[in-house]
Amino acid sequence: MPLSRREIAKDVAQQSVEAAFATAGHVATIFFDAARRITSELGAFGTEVFEIAEASRKANEDDADHIPATHPADG
Repeated sequence: MPLSRREIAKDVAQQSVEAAFATAGHVATIFFDAARRITSELGAFGTEVFEIAEASRKANEDDADHIPATHPADG
């Protein structure tokens, strides 16, 4: 039994909507994966900034420990 025009139109509409939702799902997956990766990279950058600040603080403390109490020219 051949399909009626209305049934063919319904099938076309159904497949079009399914394709649209599948594409939207793929795009959303790409978007959220990119957002997750960006967040991860920003977190790694923040960790590096804290490590650099800590190293700088320690270097300043070490330098302060080696400064003589009086300046040699004051002698």
